[in-house]
Amino acid sequence: MRGGSVFYDPGDLRDGDLRLVLRRTYGGSRSLGLAPNYAFDMKHAETDARVGEIDLRLSSDHYITHYAGHIGYAVERAFRGHHYASRACRLLLPLAKQHGLSPLWITCNPDNVASRKTCEHLGATLVEIVSVPPESDLYRRGEREKCRYRVDLGGVGVPEVKT
Repeated sequence: MRGGSVFYDPGDLRDGDLRLVLRRTYGGSRSLGLAPNYAFDMKHAETDARVGEIDLRLSSDHYITHYAGHIGYAVERAFRGHHYASRACRLLLPLAKQHGLSPLWITCNPDNVASRKTCEHLGATLVEIVSVPPESDLYRRGEREKCRYRVDLGGVGVPEVKT
């Protein structure tokens, strides 16, 4: 536990040739506007090659639910096309539910076809496309709109709590 946040043991997160390896937990910083989060490396289970990364953000403030999303991911170019992002998201759903993140929000840029397909493959519902506020870091990076995808976690099982 750091910065008032409780982090659970995520357990062994695997789906076939994909496994998630916890890289770190971060207690967040209210003054910097940074949410507590888990950061994982996506690894190929057999070769141990790093195929990408995925974060689970533990806040449901307006910025997270509308612009950043509870989950952020990136898959290395050489490993795209294997549904690693949607599979990794699915592996994190019980942990998200354990933290009370229901609904879970995933955002992406409207022109990011791969991320939109990831959300659809996960079973997320596109709720709306929103404008990014000019005062945000996302806007300063050139991002002007975000698709907001909703994932309801009602039927997702929650693992035994380990602290």
